[in-house]
Amino acid sequence: MIAPTDQGLLLPSPEALAACIDHTLLRAEATAADIERLCAEAVRYAFKSVCVNPAHLPLAARLLRGCAPVAITVCGFPLGASQTTIKTREACLAVEQGAAEVDMVLNIGALKGGEPDLARQDIFEVVRACGPAPVKVILETCLLTDAEKRIACALAVDAGAAFVKTSTGFGFGGATGADVRLLRDCVGPDVGVKASGGLRSLDDALRMLAAGADRLGASASVMMLAELLARGRA
Repeated sequence: MIAPTDQGLLLPSPEALAACIDHTLLRAEATAADIERLCAEAVRYAFKSVCVNPAHLPLAARLLRGCAPVAITVCGFPLGASQTTIKTREACLAVEQGAAEVDMVLNIGALKGGEPDLARQDIFEVVRACGPAPVKVILETCLLTDAEKRIACALAVDAGAAFVKTSTGFGFGGATGADVRLLRDCVGPDVGVKASGGLRSLDDALRMLAAGADRLGASASVMMLAELLARGRA
């Protein structure tokens, strides 16, 4: 059931919201027990995926084998400054170890330094290394001007990426409605937009979806669903 909120946003069903969420744990101090808990929550609440660092990917992929949520991981994270050869090897290994999707970080320095062809080739090589597994390109929008965001979107689409994504969550700024609208305007309806970084409440999630995101990266996913259920009962 969909109902208007106080802010004029629409409340999706819990199932619809959960299906948009990459349940995320990318903290350096995350333990195997934390990943086990993350995966159990993903299964319980039917999230789209769990997103973990590469070191935890084999465990997450094993725990989710045969389940609806899938395991995904990051590449060149969080700076995007690894050499392309390293990114492609990391991405290829990730797919071999069970990653259903790979979220790579844009070569931000190349873009800002006036080398868009280098940034595009970096994306293209990772996309090729991942084969059928979709690639999301993390732009780290807090570091880019609007003009650079538009260029980055064009490069990602041209290189075959399936999504553009706002943020790593490790920069000084996260997802904003304005950035999500800009990204959606740039990539059109056929490429995904993932909002991530600083999404801590149901209202944060609803604002990103209203702005045009079709995927959310969040660690507060369970809290968001609990808030949604509480509002539905009110």
